[in-house]
Amino acid sequence: MAATPPVAPAASAPAPRERPAPRRPPRRTARTAPGRTGRRIGPRTLLVTAVAWLLAAVFVLPYLEMVVTALRPANELRDPTYLPEHFAWSNFVDVWRESTLGGNLRVTLLVAGGSTLLALLVALPAAYYTARVRYRGRRLFLLLVLVTQMFQPTSLLVGLYREFYQLHMLNSVWTLILCNAAFNLAFTIWILTAYIGSIPVALEEAAMIDGLGRLGALRRVVLPLAMPGVVTAVIFTFIAAWNEFVMGLTLSTEPDSQPLTVGINGFVGNYTVQWNYLFAGSVVAIVPVVVLFAFIERQVVSGLTAGSVK
Repeated sequence: MAATPPVAPAASAPAPRERPAPRRPPRRTARTAPGRTGRRIGPRTLLVTAVAWLLAAVFVLPYLEMVVTALRPANELRDPTYLPEHFAWSNFVDVWRESTLGGNLRVTLLVAGGSTLLALLVALPAAYYTARVRYRGRRLFLLLVLVTQMFQPTSLLVGLYREFYQLHMLNSVWTLILCNAAFNLAFTIWILTAYIGSIPVALEEAAMIDGLGRLGALRRVVLPLAMPGVVTAVIFTFIAAWNEFVMGLTLSTEPDSQPLTVGINGFVGNYTVQWNYLFAGSVVAIVPVVVLFAFIERQVVSGLTAGSVK
């Protein structure tokens, strides 16, 4: 009878491991950066933040002073106080009724909008062709476009006045539209060329394979992708035309045909200055631009950094 082989003893089951206790998140102290648990703000960051707030206050205080002065009554303009005893909200109504500010605002809107649209219509095809086609003289063209930025409008005022005088186009909105569009065309071409050049050509080629032509690819592919650059060109051209003063003063002599910047200057007399009306008109002039810039600020920053990263 065969011997039974010895049975190996059963292996003992391993003891269950104890789970480590969950770590508690560190308490957020007063110097911990929000959204970054456990990271403390160093003294360098605090110093930079304090300097940034100080610089912001330096730039914002003049605008606050402008708003406060616009609300001062006429008999409190020389009072050495920061705030008036009574806020004269009627200053805005009076400056609108007793002056040509409404007509000046209409002229400024037409000039800024018309010159922006004209500059964009001319600059977009030029920027697209310059960014996509490596033709002979391309660098020379871009150099000439850059050189035109060196000419100041004041150096050309005599020739412009003589030219538009002979064409009987003084005191015309179209004259200011043409001049503002011409002086802002170079910047528009440069910013659009940089942004369109950062868009891959393969996207257009794929659209053309699907049956689109050059204009169709530009309208359906390139233009939507280049919208931040277009918005940047639009806002800067609009602001430059909105704030223009010298050409409006020279080429428009009638009060109803002058832009807003020239109309506000009418509150400065030979012997007196109507400070409350002057600042009330200035507040009316800057509010539309500030609101417009606040809405498209992100796209403006994206357009300015176009082409910086490859």
